[in-house]
Amino acid sequence: MIPHLSERALILAPVGRDAEIAASMLGEAGLRSQICADLSALLSGIDHGAGFALVTEEALHNRDLHPLVGWLQKQPEWSDFPFILLTRRGGGLERNPAASRYLEMLGNVNFLERPFHPTTLISLAQSALRGRRRQYDARTRLEELHRGAEKYRSLFDSIEAGFCIIEMIFDEAGNAADYRFIETNPAFARQTGLTDVVGKTMRSQVPGHEQNWFDIYGRVALTGEGVRFEDQAEALGDYWYDVYAFRVGDPEAPQVAVLFNDITERRRMEAALRQSEEGLRALNETLEERVQQRSRELELAQEALRQSQKLESMGQLTGGVAHDFNNLLTPIVGSLDLLHRRGLGTDRERRLIEGALQSADRAKMLVQRLLAFARRQPLQPTAIDIASLVRDMRDLIVSTSGPRVQVELAITDDLPPAHADANQIEMALLNLAVNARDAMPEGGRLRIGVTCDIMAPENGLRLREGRYIRLSVTDNGIGMDQETAEKAIEPFFTTKGVGQGTGLGLSMVHGLVAQLGGRLTIESAIGEGTTISLWLPTSEIEVGQDAAGPDLSPVKLDHGMALVVDDEDLVRASTVHMLRELGYDVLEANSAEHALAIMKTEPEIDVLVTDHLMPGTTGTDLIEQARMLKPEIRALLISGYAENAGISAELPRLTKPFKQIDLAKSLAAL
Repeated sequence: MIPHLSERALILAPVGRDAEIAASMLGEAGLRSQICADLSALLSGIDHGAGFALVTEEALHNRDLHPLVGWLQKQPEWSDFPFILLTRRGGGLERNPAASRYLEMLGNVNFLERPFHPTTLISLAQSALRGRRRQYDARTRLEELHRGAEKYRSLFDSIEAGFCIIEMIFDEAGNAADYRFIETNPAFARQTGLTDVVGKTMRSQVPGHEQNWFDIYGRVALTGEGVRFEDQAEALGDYWYDVYAFRVGDPEAPQVAVLFNDITERRRMEAALRQSEEGLRALNETLEERVQQRSRELELAQEALRQSQKLESMGQLTGGVAHDFNNLLTPIVGSLDLLHRRGLGTDRERRLIEGALQSADRAKMLVQRLLAFARRQPLQPTAIDIASLVRDMRDLIVSTSGPRVQVELAITDDLPPAHADANQIEMALLNLAVNARDAMPEGGRLRIGVTCDIMAPENGLRLREGRYIRLSVTDNGIGMDQETAEKAIEPFFTTKGVGQGTGLGLSMVHGLVAQLGGRLTIESAIGEGTTISLWLPTSEIEVGQDAAGPDLSPVKLDHGMALVVDDEDLVRASTVHMLRELGYDVLEANSAEHALAIMKTEPEIDVLVTDHLMPGTTGTDLIEQARMLKPEIRALLISGYAENAGISAELPRLTKPFKQIDLAKSLAAL
């Protein structure tokens, strides 16, 4: 505050010599003043500081007073700026209706009718200045209060301990029934998990809050004796608190301040330490028994490890054998397919070729089943009608189950298609039906159900949100206990006698469903039967839209020069022969390095057909290097099984063994 500004008089008297005369009178009384040219200058002077304003009535008459009124309405809470309004002769408040309007507008105003005696003016000026000084004193006190409140609020908000002030509510008998929150700090919400509680009662926020908390705070409010204690609040989430409570304010107002800290972790550590000590004592008392139990657990773990290693070894062996078998089948299937389509030989020879081709297809299915066991099956999931698949297999299941088993179908209408491999689902269903038959040695009822279920985002089966086809196989046989059911999908685990089962059936089905993004579940009880369900994701594609056509006629090929790369001579020769029959000029190479050398000398190559796993550079790397030499080249990768490592999902692939129609369609899609 600058004294020579904050206590000066601002004079607004634009007509005649009123401004000079008033300034002279005030100056003779030792009061500083400043003459303002217009209302805008007056407002600017008030903003910079003034003790009061001396204004003539004509200075306000027919003027836009909105800026002045706006400033008065927005002045600080401590300010009530004083005015001395000089009115015309005969224009006093009692005889001048307009003066009443100025009184309402200016608020703190004294009227002085002209002509006036200088003593009267000086008296009004000194009175206005004294009032303004009292306003400055009030401002100083308010600022001190605000600074104190800010310090308190800063401390209140920054302390780590939770703090609240509550008002107790007693029932008619004088017992503490509830309390209302008057104030809380930010740490209160962090320590309790309760937010936005000011003005609300504890019962409304936590209806199950323990009564002992209300009783303790009620005694503090009534007796005024502070209390420090530790207690548990189960209803708040099983927390423990260290609490100090004391009465605040007027004793007649039952208000209690509560300062508290969350000590849950400390309590849990203490409880864990006690349990550890008790466990150590129990261990010492039963050491021999625990050593025996640990030895049994170790033996079980070692057995599980051996089985896991056995399964891994068999999986690797199976995958390798399947890969080599596919390489052997590829020229067999290709050659038989060519002979069959050409119609060579007599009728008997053609039937022999057809039989050989069917045997080759069965061998291909066998490889797929081996890969399903190894979980390396190159599944070809499409949109399939599970309901039709089950109905078509009914006769086979009935004949397999025998006359003592009654087979029932329970299929929901209007089912969406499932995203699955039809051949693998048929194999899985037949496997489950055989298991169900074996679980009913005296005969019984076998029920196959197909429904559509919707999985929520959070579900007990840990499946993704969406629709699933549930294919379930239920028997009323001997059933399994929980321990057996949990082990049922483990490899080599079986409840059948020696020579009656390998223990791989359910493991293979489990691997199949897992590859499709679904899940296998088992529900069983001793003497009540078993239900095994396959949860299969639904398909957005209509059944048949993604199925391959049966013949070559609709396939249109852009003939050109093809380069075939394969380290297996027979596979390469078979592929070369198929391509030449399709109208391609064909070059061949037995390695990726050989193929790159050919491409550098033969720029007319249009199509690259390469095996994936070869000594040295893989087929995937070969395609990348070939596209660096010729970016527009079309490439097809041929795979013995699902070697996914390092293979882009966008890279066109063809799985061995394949027929000419399969090769033609893959080339047409490039």
